Amino acid sequence: MKVLIVGGGGREHAIAWKVAKSKSVSEIYCAPGNAGIEQIATCVPIGVMEFEKLADFAVKNQIDLTIIGPDDPLVGGIVDVFEERGLRVFGPRKNAAIIEGSKAFAKELMKKYNIPTASYETFDNADEAEAYLEQSKFPIVLKADGLALGKGVLICNTLEEAKEGVKSIMLDKHFGAAGNKMVIEEFMTGREVSVLAFCDGTNILTMTSAQDHKRAKDGDQGLNTGGMGTFSPSPFYTKEIDAFCQEHIYRPTMDAMKAEGRAFTGILFCGLMLTEDGPKVLEYNARFGDPETQVVLPRMKNDIMEVMEACIDGRLDQIKLEFEDNAAVCVVLASAGYPESYEKGKVISGLEAFQDKDSYFVFHAGTKKTEEGIVTNGGRVLGVTATGSNLLMARQNAYEATSWIQFDNKYMRNDIGHAIDEA
Repeated sequence: MKVLIVGGGGREHAIAWKVAKSKSVSEIYCAPGNAGIEQIATCVPIGVMEFEKLADFAVKNQIDLTIIGPDDPLVGGIVDVFEERGLRVFGPRKNAAIIEGSKAFAKELMKKYNIPTASYETFDNADEAEAYLEQSKFPIVLKADGLALGKGVLICNTLEEAKEGVKSIMLDKHFGAAGNKMVIEEFMTGREVSVLAFCDGTNILTMTSAQDHKRAKDGDQGLNTGGMGTFSPSPFYTKEIDAFCQEHIYRPTMDAMKAEGRAFTGILFCGLMLTEDGPKVLEYNARFGDPETQVVLPRMKNDIMEVMEACIDGRLDQIKLEFEDNAAVCVVLASAGYPESYEKGKVISGLEAFQDKDSYFVFHAGTKKTEEGIVTNGGRVLGVTATGSNLLMARQNAYEATSWIQFDNKYMRNDIGHAIDEA
């Protein structure tokens, strides 16, 4: 079968790598792709928001299944466009992707269906938001309602910081139209865990747990990023916690979306906080997490195409998800200055060191092929992933592998998986 993957980051490279392992797949295309994806797929110069062009390509090239990677096209309704053209596509429709597209919608859904989450209020007026903050406890969390590349969340320790945050989000439009509306949320403490799940509109099958590191600098300092590294599984996500989440979070979320006429098919990402009062939902995403995908898919035993086909056909209850009894750690190699300003076009060396190695992977996020060779083309450049018999071994292997790669302005966190030592 022929497969088209929409996107061009580390997540899409990991998906393409996993898809390429399927016996049923004969050809893979990726739009727009990157220099790493190009090694296993034919890259097509079409942007992720060019829905009609992508659908035209799928029709012309007789694509059997299209997999949507990023959030923007899902929230924008690409799945609806493909389905209207009679094309088979993996991902939630626009009316279901709103669970990520609007934080206010997600919070209201959880409130209505008693899904555990932080207390909150929603505002579309900056003055009213500031007045609310005058009566609030600190620290407090400000969230731009819409999509903001994983960066539209501000944790504010003082009233002054919070007022500046309101100005940044709602008045200065630091995150663009995503800040037209804002959620102000109680600050929760505990361990963060990410759980990805396959969904077929009725059934939900969760994958192995992972933990992301959002802050740019060691010690969880600095600005929020799209993710500086991950590990899987989380030692804090116990069988008891999983049982609670299955009963009170995952299943109720699927039922709630169906009850609202928004049946969810695709990947549901649940960002959880393990609080003293039990697990609570921090956020939902409507697609594979990045870089969680880079540690979850290398541990997955199943043929991913069989699982995705089952989701589309509404027969996920016939699938048993299986994962290796091992661990994985991903360390993101970024351009110095990310997530603010950074230089591109730096030649990357050492990528060939990953060839023919079973336990080491390099997933390209922001790269481009040029006459000089493969060069940096983004803030997050590469995701260096390694597996091991346990988390400590996987971390050791991943950091060893980061030394194989060199480029000017290479930057990484040196403490990915620091929580492993506290487990």
